[in-house]
Amino acid sequence: MYTEHFGLHHKPFNLVPDPTFFYSSPNHKKALTMLEYGLMSHAGFTVVTGEIGAGKTTLIRTLLKKIDDDCTIGLINNTHESFGGLMTWVLDAFDIESEATDNAGRYRDYINFVVEQYAKGKKVILIVDEAQNLSVKSLEELRLLSNVNIDADIFLQIVLTGQPELIDKLNQPELEQFAQRIGVEFHLKALSYAETVKYIDYRLGVAGATTPLFSEEASAIIFCYSEGIPRRINSLCDLVLVYAFADDKKTVSAQMVLDMLIEKKSSRIIKPVEKENKEVLQVKSWLLEKHKELP
Repeated sequence: MYTEHFGLHHKPFNLVPDPTFFYSSPNHKKALTMLEYGLMSHAGFTVVTGEIGAGKTTLIRTLLKKIDDDCTIGLINNTHESFGGLMTWVLDAFDIESEATDNAGRYRDYINFVVEQYAKGKKVILIVDEAQNLSVKSLEELRLLSNVNIDADIFLQIVLTGQPELIDKLNQPELEQFAQRIGVEFHLKALSYAETVKYIDYRLGVAGATTPLFSEEASAIIFCYSEGIPRRINSLCDLVLVYAFADDKKTVSAQMVLDMLIEKKSSRIIKPVEKENKEVLQVKSWLLEKHKELP
């Protein structure tokens, strides 16, 4: 809608995970490195957590582009129990055909597949996104799937990504054996103020912008109301670009962001921050010196 107006080739703040726009902040770069290390070191389980919208799925999409051809990848995106049991998801993720009508038969077909891939010199990697939705029972079933690994022979590696409550589940006594098999774990943090500014400019640059479109104050306000969460940043930036386009403006000012926030304050799109962190408070203090009030 507004891309031509701003001289862009693509929409810069799409909410759909896109590795093309992966911003390698120090924390995101480290998370990607830890994922790669987990696979290279043959870790049985690698776990990456982060808040909603922190960029976990984009991280996985970026990892998939870097994985070698000698790997067979299975990806489970939806782990809600209403979509079926774990073995059904696993068979579907690897496109394993099975005529079995019970879990024992499905498990046998899964084992045969993993062993066949190993014999071909291929590493089998199962990636489970949004793993916090898995029940304790399903997580224990997942651990049992890894029993195919014997001593130094790693037939299967499993990568889990999820929200922080995944760690709470893994710390439950029933999953102690699971927790002991986690070789690599990492928590993906939100972006700092400086990283948020760079993130906005980076995505605009990838989309084709040749000059800055957001003022420093505009980016600061975006940071305060997104708390550095990439998905929230995308949502706010996308919306304010529509406002700028509607007003026939070529850049985004602080006042434009404030007007947008005021209009959306009562909606569910802009959630009030329950507890502001120290950096958000510092940036807000700086902004209040320039603006009498913030929404």
